[in-house]
Formats: sequence, C-alpha cells, structure tokens
Amino acid sequence: MSYRFLACIGAFAAMLAPLPGQTTSTAAKPTSATKAKGAIPRTPDGHPDLQGIWTNATITPLVRPNAFKDKATISDAEATAYEKQDHEVLESQDGKSDGPLIAAAGSSGTGGYNVLFVDRGDKLARVDGQVRTSLIIDPPDGKIPTKPRAPRQRGGGGQGEGYAGMSYDSVKNRPTSERCLIGFGSTSGPPMLPVLYNNNYEIVQTPDAIMILVEMVHDVRVIRMNAQHASSDIQRWLGDSIGHWDGDTLVVETINVNRMNRFRGASDKFKVTERFQRVDKNTILYRATIDDPESYTQPWTIEYPFLSTPGPVFEYACHEGNYAMTDIMGGARKMEAQPAKK
Repeated sequence: MSYRFLACIGAFAAMLAPLPGQTTSTAAKPTSATKAKGAIPRTPDGHPDLQGIWTNATITPLVRPNAFKDKATISDAEATAYEKQDHEVLESQDGKSDGPLIAAAGSSGTGGYNVLFVDRGDKLARVDGQVRTSLIIDPPDGKIPTKPRAPRQRGGGGQGEGYAGMSYDSVKNRPTSERCLIGFGSTSGPPMLPVLYNNNYEIVQTPDAIMILVEMVHDVRVIRMNAQHASSDIQRWLGDSIGHWDGDTLVVETINVNRMNRFRGASDKFKVTERFQRVDKNTILYRATIDDPESYTQPWTIEYPFLSTPGPVFEYACHEGNYAMTDIMGGARKMEAQPAKK
C-alpha cells in the first residue's frame, strides 16, 4: 500500500463533487430496509450481531450528480447504463495492470498508479431495492447545505479538504493523512465514507464496547456502550464515540473530534450521530447525520449499505516505502533556493 494514498487525493476530491455528465425523503424515520428480512444473527445478550468484515465500496457519489438533479433514485436500466459508462471511462484511461498511470487515480491529475490498484466498487448503492443517486438523502436535493463563507481547514486540514494554500514550512503543517497519522477521506469517520480503495471494515462486538477496525491506515474506532462523553478538553483523532441500542439499531454519537481531523474542516460544535442496522445476514444499513451549526445551514444525512465481504483485512503499511513527505518538503526547499523571477 505504502504511499498510494497520496496519489488519490485529487480523485477523492472529485468523488465529493458531482460527476460530469450525470430527491429523497428526510432522515427522520428509518426506511423499510431496517425491518429484518427473516432472522438476523444475534449475540448472546440478544442484540443484532454486527460482527464480521464489511465493505462500503460503491460508485455512488456523496453529492448528487447534476444529471440526476431531480432524482433521488433511478431505475435498474438507468443504473446499469450508468455503471457501464463508469466502467468504460475507467477502462479507457487504463484497463491493464501494466498500462500508463491514470489521471483518475492521480494527485491533481498527474497520475498515481493504474487501475489494478483501484477498488472503489462498480455498483451504485441500493437501499430497499432502489438505486440511490447520492449518499446524501437529506436535504432532498442531495447537496451539502454548506453555509456561505463557512470556516474551512481549521487546524491544518480536515478530512475531505483540498491541499491548496497549505504550508510547506514544516512537516507538522502538512495534512494528517499525508503524515500517516490517520486515514484520509473520512474512511475512518465519523462519518465513514467510501474512497478509491481499502473500503473494508472489521467489527468486533461486546456488551461494553464495539470496535471497528478500518482497513485504511489500520485506524481503530472504539465505541463505548452506555457511557458518558469525556471532557471536551480531551479530543481524540476519531472523536469520543458513545453507543446505545435503540431496539435493534445501534446508535452512536460522536463529539470532541481532534480539530486536525474533523470532517471537511468542521468547527468544535461538530457532532455525528450514526445508526447501524443489520437488515439481513449480508447487509448493515449505515446512516449518519452530520451536525455543525457553524458550517452548515442544517444537519444533513447520508445513508447506504455496508455489505459482507470475505476477509481477512490486511495491514495497510502507510509509511513503509513512503517518500512523499521527504519529496514534498525537499521540493519546497529547492523552490525556495531558486532565484526569484523578475
């Protein structure tokens, strides 16, 4: 894996924006998919068993593409056509493992590696048998309700933000993902979002705690059950996650995320409420509501399935063989040493 995450920054930014050439109910109530389709696995204490290895890989974008502006869902025929076109675009850029580097997986379009290493899935997300056109289900237009002039990049780079304007004076000023401190693109969450690869998660569940091992940079989330939040003076990389069961739904509230790792440069009022519902033996329906009154005009919600996948989850070696940091800082020093152009 080494330094491949760096090459994906440009592509991940594109995933957050509408796709070229391309409105559902609010998040107030669970969909019918939350009703168990037959018996679901349960732990000895009677709760749904969320344990196993799951993937959230999907080509459904976070934000609804312009071509689907008025459609929260599309037909199977439309989905097949979209998925086929997406595959053809990727193949046209590079369908061979020994082919040229592709702009789709490159940093700022320079190319990072070929299609062999891209594993973002090939299907649009389905919920209740309906094909979703965006991960965002509320607001109904599938867009992020960002406040005008909302603050960004607090503390040197939140998840999902670009690199423009960042300082090259010190390693400590570089983004946390670039420094291999935390996974990039909010794969670890909260909220947990799919990216170009390493979209696997392993869940281990006990009555007192639930652990989510994230494949990307082997981050680990620990959800403390039926506990109280720690002091706001204590800020963790992945925040302070407290869980409880609401019937058969695991509800997790996370606050106190380290300011250097808040989603899209959010404020200290950032809060995420996640819901995990095992709807059948192969599916967990994941829903997350993002609330930050300083950054957004209203809370907004994403929803999509996590699907069972064979394991194991392999170690992600972020620093081993990673020359990105020395190259970046060395390049900056070389540019500084060049005579100023008149």
